[in-house]
Amino acid sequence: MNIDLGLEVAVSEFVRVLTPILAEVYDGLPGGNPDKAYGDVVVEAFNLSCGFIDADGRASDDELRALLHTFAPLLDARFATLSPAEARAKAITVAQRRVLSKPTAMFDVLLAVDRNQGTACATAYYQHAMALGHMVASLDAATSRSELLALDDFRSLLFHKLQSLADKTAASITGPEGPPEAVGNAAAQTAAGEAPPPAEEMSPARPLDELLAELDALVGMTEVKREIKLVANLIAVQNLRAERKLPVLETSRHLVFTGNPGTGKTTVARLLAEIYRTLKVVDRGQLVETDRSGLVAGFVGHTALKVTEVFDRADQGVLLIDEAYSLVRGSESDFGQEAIDTIVKLVEDRRDRIVVIAAGYPDEMDQFVNANPGLKSRFPRTIAFPDYSTDELVVIFERLGERNHYNCDPDAIGRVRAWIDAQPRTKGFGNGRLARNLFEEAAGRQATRLVELTEPTDEQLVTLTGADIPDIPGTLPTPGTPTTPAPTETHPTETHPTETHPTETHSVLDQDRAADGPDPHLDK
Repeated sequence: MNIDLGLEVAVSEFVRVLTPILAEVYDGLPGGNPDKAYGDVVVEAFNLSCGFIDADGRASDDELRALLHTFAPLLDARFATLSPAEARAKAITVAQRRVLSKPTAMFDVLLAVDRNQGTACATAYYQHAMALGHMVASLDAATSRSELLALDDFRSLLFHKLQSLADKTAASITGPEGPPEAVGNAAAQTAAGEAPPPAEEMSPARPLDELLAELDALVGMTEVKREIKLVANLIAVQNLRAERKLPVLETSRHLVFTGNPGTGKTTVARLLAEIYRTLKVVDRGQLVETDRSGLVAGFVGHTALKVTEVFDRADQGVLLIDEAYSLVRGSESDFGQEAIDTIVKLVEDRRDRIVVIAAGYPDEMDQFVNANPGLKSRFPRTIAFPDYSTDELVVIFERLGERNHYNCDPDAIGRVRAWIDAQPRTKGFGNGRLARNLFEEAAGRQATRLVELTEPTDEQLVTLTGADIPDIPGTLPTPGTPTTPAPTETHPTETHPTETHPTETHSVLDQDRAADGPDPHLDK
């Protein structure tokens, strides 16, 4: 009988690292008994293991064999005599998923210690609890969506608690793909003392949790974030199985992103490229963007060369094909179909070297996926990016103000909300770009208003008022306000929808954007 020893390794590490930490905590408590730490940590590991096994409401034979083998010498010798069927009859793991519904008492105790002493006890718990969870998920050849969701929910639960201590601890919070080798004096080790890499080398891959935290910080996109995290968790689990020479179900990494312009598709693609690098799907993790003009040539034989050149630039990274559906359109003499056929070939030939994301409007992307029999199987997952709500666009407007050192008074926010509400939510709705256009217009109107003042105060210079927000088209102008026309969005035609890209301008905000980088909500 073969037993996967992966859980034994993960539990052993959990116990090895957490026992001295908890013993030190107990030693500092009145009447605390450090000798209890080992037993408490073993029980914690058992409860977490049962919780992750029960995440999908079932306990497989492989999961139960690993559980019984691992904890027989640690917790109950009778486990060694039980078969999976007998363990299932005893309901050892039934209803244990509740353990994952809130931070455990042990985690809360360690978090309190960190809050008082500036240590990183809870960080060590988080790292090894997540490593244990990923290991449980890897025990079966196929990982269910429920298991992946449980991993992400538990990660978010603990990680958000840790983030609240960011100003009080210098702990480096890394993901389960790279736990510290040891934790001394109840503090996780960091790589701060390591020499920086030579300038010509690539910068180190960013920790997975850092990337997921950046994803969480984006406005809206709740379901998009969830899907990206599921992708990341599945890859992490598959990596664990591969490391233990276990069979791994081959799945395609390529994706379809659908949604209107300005819904964050490019921003998420850029983060996903880094996630793929961190999880060792690709070596470099760069994002290369292209569209029809970058793939289709006007002469026989040239299109295949152009497509190959783009794939070469995206090698060991992610290729984002914007408005991919436009490759399907054109006359019989058009070379869009040649581009699609070449993409299918290269996606297959370089499946271990590149990830491709095809992006565009929902209905049109169905045409693209159906344009070649090989596309549907190679792009099995579609992630839909919804339009932002008015509340979300107001938040984006306010964040633009914060980045550019502007405040908005209540009247300004009210007029921003009314202006956004008045925009037609038709195909091609500008989303984040609309908010940026509105913000830039407001900043320009404020400058026009303030130039009339002899000595504006600092507060006036950084405050946007209701007078700075454009009037809703078709309404009477607000008395005493500048009459600069309101920003407009370019909408695609019915025959060939395209996303409008911002042109190079020289507005008062360009210098700030150059310094701060692109705003995450304003990409495609």
